[in-house]
Amino acid sequence: MSLKPITSRADAETRIGQAEQPFVKVGVFDIDGVLRGKFMQREKFLGALKDGFGFCNVVLGWDVNDQLYDNTSYTGWHTGFPDAQVAIVPETGRQVPFEDNTWLFLGEFTDDARRICPRNVLKRVLQRTTGMNFGVRAGFEYEFFVFSETPESVREKNHQDMTPISQGNAGYSMLRQSTLSGFYRELFETCAAMNMPLEGLHEEMGAGVIEAALSAEMGIEVADRAALFKAHTKALAQKNGMMATFMAKWSEKEAGQSGHIHLSLTSPDGKYSAFHDPDQTNNISTYMRHFIGGQQALMPELTALFAPTVNSYRRLVPGLWAPTAATWGIDNRTCALRVVPGSEKSQRVEHRLPGADANPYLALAAAIASGFHGIEQEIEPDAAITGNAYETELPAERQLPRTLEEAARRFRDSAVARDWFGDAFVDHFADSREWEAREARKYVSDWELARYFEMI
Repeated sequence: MSLKPITSRADAETRIGQAEQPFVKVGVFDIDGVLRGKFMQREKFLGALKDGFGFCNVVLGWDVNDQLYDNTSYTGWHTGFPDAQVAIVPETGRQVPFEDNTWLFLGEFTDDARRICPRNVLKRVLQRTTGMNFGVRAGFEYEFFVFSETPESVREKNHQDMTPISQGNAGYSMLRQSTLSGFYRELFETCAAMNMPLEGLHEEMGAGVIEAALSAEMGIEVADRAALFKAHTKALAQKNGMMATFMAKWSEKEAGQSGHIHLSLTSPDGKYSAFHDPDQTNNISTYMRHFIGGQQALMPELTALFAPTVNSYRRLVPGLWAPTAATWGIDNRTCALRVVPGSEKSQRVEHRLPGADANPYLALAAAIASGFHGIEQEIEPDAAITGNAYETELPAERQLPRTLEEAARRFRDSAVARDWFGDAFVDHFADSREWEAREARKYVSDWELARYFEMI
């Protein structure tokens, strides 16, 4: 059972002072959404809670494999990798049940590092939307594959011929949910205890794939929950002798893994929907229509935030439940934007471009900023698509980038991205994606060997 959320620094000091463990975990999320952190002795933590602490800024200057970017200006060998200041966010405190209820707190970079800190990027976007007299309500939905493997066994197998926790296609199978009920229950209980509750879990299409819907919430807490969910689902699986992956596409034989975002706008207090107008077709208010228009118009130039790895683009192919163009439709899952009409409480738009590999802070920031740009500029969307969006002829400006290099270039050139996220972040993130694409080009794939070794 979850505890009452921490509400202030004083509240955090009291709880940590009474905690059984003499240490606390503190973490920050890097550019790729990886949780980096350390254990702190109790007194050290209480001091850091008040005054902040230094964290080597290398975590903003290396990739998911701890390889140093050679093309960024914020940090690198040329700066000597100094400490960046981190502020602990008291309200993020929660206990990790499978670690003897050890306390975990999130931090965010301050001072100069604030400009490229993913949590601060989202924070700035939300602050701007608050000034427009709206609240943002959102919820993430993740697909992830789970294997009966360990970190050692997947390396021994070179990530080939891995054994999923269930065999065959069994979408929504109650049989699978019964046989896997122990893991389902522990995941549900863990998420509830950590104040990141799930609305539901079910088997998806594919061997060993599960879909989790996190409960919707207001503000930055949405991304905190999503990022922590990914980190602790992987940890919980490994503690149970399994491996979970949030790669966008781990196998050419299986469908990709999404990280869809459900969004709606409300009054600042969250009581009234700004998306719902019962006098309009499908209850779509003017605000919602322009929000969709902005998301559609900006999706191609913000794709790098939704699809941030080379692997992301393996998922974005026709017929695999992922979009290939900036399209929208009413309850149409072949579109990038699925509008879900309903009551004032349920009226929303589902952004279907993000993969499970996207950094939740950055994907949410992009989804929100593009929608609000649409409201600011009163952008009208195209006509809603009915039927199969993959077979609909679309203008060139609606096509999404096909590679990470193209996505990085378009992101770098986006005036709207610079307006909403700042030049420092745009340049740093584009540099990091160009690095990622360049690293991938160094390696020879099994497909290339099988195709060319003998016959070419």
